[in-house]
Amino acid sequence: MDDGMQELDPSPIEESPVVNEKDSYFPLHSPSSVPPPRHSSSLGLSGHSLTWWLLRTQRYSSYAFTAFLTAHITNVSLIPLLTRSLPASDTYLLLTRPYYQSPLAEPLLVIAPLALHILSGVTLRLHRRRQTALRYGAESRADRRTLAWPKLSGTSALGYVFMPLVLGHAFVNRVLPLLVEGGSSSVGLQYVAHGFAKDPWVAGVGYAVFVAAGSWHVVWGWGKWLGWTPEEVGWEVEERERGKRRRWWVLNGVAALMAGVWIAGGLGVVGRGGEMSGWLGRQYDGLYRQIPILGRRY
Repeated sequence: MDDGMQELDPSPIEESPVVNEKDSYFPLHSPSSVPPPRHSSSLGLSGHSLTWWLLRTQRYSSYAFTAFLTAHITNVSLIPLLTRSLPASDTYLLLTRPYYQSPLAEPLLVIAPLALHILSGVTLRLHRRRQTALRYGAESRADRRTLAWPKLSGTSALGYVFMPLVLGHAFVNRVLPLLVEGGSSSVGLQYVAHGFAKDPWVAGVGYAVFVAAGSWHVVWGWGKWLGWTPEEVGWEVEERERGKRRRWWVLNGVAALMAGVWIAGGLGVVGRGGEMSGWLGRQYDGLYRQIPILGRRY
């Protein structure tokens, strides 16, 4: 060529022009190569948020308490339902009760899980309320009063009904004998039957509400942990509605079955055991009289 220019053979360009990733249809990096964002946490625990920790505390505490509840319902309902005899059922109760009322098992299976479940649930609700206030810039008390509280699900509402009943049940059957007699060795199904006989209306209605709230709370709570609630159906609109109805009926059917068996043994057998006489009856009367407010009825 002229002007001292040299002709070169064509060759491929080694470097591609820089493409702005934001304007590109396909990202330059695969999703798996991009590190996931870390959640901020005021606690600084593994980068997880407070909500994450509270939800897992609530979930895993229910596992241990469910194990205790299964053993307890077996002793106070299923076995009486099979034996139809309070003395025979009390024998099984006294044999198995040390396994979950020992100094090690009771705190691990009953006290700690129940306390953690209640506290994490209440704290989670307050934390979500605080997040809502921060999101809307509600700094003063007057501003916060204008904000609605987080929606309370039916399962959570049943939990709040069940909570004082569980604590009252534990006080009458476990704490009160410890305070008055220093132990609960003499407290069994006959003690419960004596209470039903002395005040059948209060004991019967209270027990029925206790069983119903507990059964529906436990069954729907486990439905949530297992992803079986109606809200978690993810199909087409027609199939979704059918699936939601099916799950609603299944969960309520299981809860009704649990409550029915529990009440059949608790009210149908133990509740009809009758009043104890003699020294044992006087001992039970002395315990029941120590109950605040209701104790005046004995």
